[in-house]
Amino acid sequence: MSREEEPLLGSSPSPRRLSKYLRNELDPTHGDLILLFCYIITGLLDSSAVFIWGSFVSMQTGNTVYFGLGLVGTNDDRWIKSGVSIAGFCLGSLCFAAFHRVFPARRRWVLCASFLAQTLCVVLAALIVTIFRPTRDAPLTWLVLAPLALVAFQSSGQAVTSRVLSFNGLTSVVLTSIYCDLFSHPDFLSTKVVGNAEERRRFGAVLCLLLGVVLGGLWAHSSIGMMGALWTAAIFKSLIVVAWLFWKGKHDAE
Repeated sequence: MSREEEPLLGSSPSPRRLSKYLRNELDPTHGDLILLFCYIITGLLDSSAVFIWGSFVSMQTGNTVYFGLGLVGTNDDRWIKSGVSIAGFCLGSLCFAAFHRVFPARRRWVLCASFLAQTLCVVLAALIVTIFRPTRDAPLTWLVLAPLALVAFQSSGQAVTSRVLSFNGLTSVVLTSIYCDLFSHPDFLSTKVVGNAEERRRFGAVLCLLLGVVLGGLWAHSSIGMMGALWTAAIFKSLIVVAWLFWKGKHDAE
């Protein structure tokens, strides 16, 4: 057991040791596993949101198409929801990136705080949906736009984290570039691709997103609907906070 791990595992951690533990820089090795898990969350939320709210909350390419179509005329309000989602995601990118620039990006407490903020956004959205229970055909009010904006805001934190951990290809909010890189790889049809870590990540991203979409689809088609998807995502996000709390520090690798 490392000395840095003793404060959380010991019976009476001192404030100084706890502070040192939380300020420890984390080892980004295997951080791709966290980002792959984020793909499950993305699939879960996006599939439910598209089915119930009519817009994406993470993948903003689709929202941009919906928004553009709305500008030339449409009979529904999907373009407004898409515009709110885009705005929430862009604002979140600005805030999370600024947060990681102001504070040492890979410190334990910084990553924990980032995902804790994301978790709180999902929890707040889940509370709104749970308390007021807006229906799928509900009129366009803050009961739809507020949780939509909150979930879009927090989803940008995952993309920013991929930059922080230097896994730029695992943004957790897009697959188009992954499909391109995966199938354009010169060794795609050979056995060499099995031993390529980057290719395994790309396969994993596709499979994780599909798994999340299936989970979100099950919630969307149930009587619980968006509420179930949001609370499930909140639990998943909180698990990531715990994972960062006990993640191996850089000093352990050294």
